[in-house]
Amino acid sequence: MRKNKHNKRFIYLISPNKINNKNFYKSLDEILKTEKVSFFQLRLKSEKLKKKILIGKKIKKICKKNKVKFIINDNPFLAKKLNADGCHLGQKDMNILKARKILKNKIIGITCHNSINLVKVAIKNNANYLALGSFFSSKTKKTKYKANVKILNLVKNLTNTPIVAIGGIKNSNYKKLLLNNANFLAISGYIWNNKKLSPKEAMEKLI
Repeated sequence: MRKNKHNKRFIYLISPNKINNKNFYKSLDEILKTEKVSFFQLRLKSEKLKKKILIGKKIKKICKKNKVKFIINDNPFLAKKLNADGCHLGQKDMNILKARKILKNKIIGITCHNSINLVKVAIKNNANYLALGSFFSSKTKKTKYKANVKILNLVKNLTNTPIVAIGGIKNSNYKKLLLNNANFLAISGYIWNNKKLSPKEAMEKLI
C-alpha cells in the first residue's frame, strides 16, 4: 500500500457558526496543541462586526501561541483590523485583486468549488491556496457543488499552489483525499458538532 506522506499539520479548521460558550476557547487551545492544525478560519456569518472583533482577538492569541495561521472568512477589512494572517474569499466575496490591495502580502485563499476554470483564474491572480469541494455531504453548509478526487489530481498537475479539500470530511473518509493530492483538509462539523466525541477526541482520530 502506498505510504501516506501527508504534512503533519494537515487540518484547516473552520470555526462553528456560533461561538457563545467559554468552553470553546479551552477546546480550541486543546485542539491546536495536538499540532495537527495549520490554519484556523473564523467563519461567523450572522454575528455583528463588534462581536466578531471581540471573538477574533481571543482566537488570534490562541492561534499565535500554537503557531497556527489565523484566517478570516469573507472580509478583508476585518482581517486587516485584526491583523490576521489572511482571508478566505468565496466567489461572491470581494475580488482577490482588490483584497490584495488591502491585505498586501498576507494569505488569500479562494473557493474554486469543482471548477478548473475558477482554479485557473485563482492561480493567475496569485491565490495562496485553492479550496475545492464539496467532496462529501455536509450539515455545516448547504452543498451546491459536488467534487470528486479526480479534480484534486487535475489541479495538482496544473500548479504547486496548495489545495484545501472541503465538505463533510471526517475520520472515516479523510485519508482518501490526502492520498489524492489534497494538501489540507477543511473540517468543521466533525469537530464541533460531533455527538459521540469531544472536539479533542474527534481531532485525535485524524492521524
